[in-house]
Amino acid sequence: MMPAVSIRPLQRDDYAQWRPLWDGYNAFYGRVGETALAEDITRTTWERFFDPAEPVHAMVAAQGAAVVALVHYLFHRSTTRLHDVCYLQDLFTTPAQRGRRIGRQLIEAVYAEARGAGSSRVYWLTQDANVAGRALYDKVARHAGFIVYAHEL
Repeated sequence: MMPAVSIRPLQRDDYAQWRPLWDGYNAFYGRVGETALAEDITRTTWERFFDPAEPVHAMVAAQGAAVVALVHYLFHRSTTRLHDVCYLQDLFTTPAQRGRRIGRQLIEAVYAEARGAGSSRVYWLTQDANVAGRALYDKVARHAGFIVYAHEL
């Protein structure tokens, strides 16, 4: 029987276990090899999690001493709401741990954090082809029907 999974804030000494999850998340979205994120982006992202002036936050799922999943989220203003909203930006579970409701637990933990911060909504994006992720997302949120456009500067 596997140890229970606990959700907790990311800690500085999690880096060695967080980094492969971060790299796996980025690889899933095609950011690997020549298209990988620059190392300074990863380094800056990591530091932002521990800067109280930053709106960026992170939690992990731990199974015993092993970190098996991550979630990153941030708070920001919205022109259509009086209270901040929460953007769940990154969610990744090791392939060996998928199907154990860990992603759901992380999403629900973000919901709780957002509620506690006074946010009025949590939202996120994913690719159409993320079939497994979308199967979960359809159970815990409503697809709003938006199509995302992006232009790199």
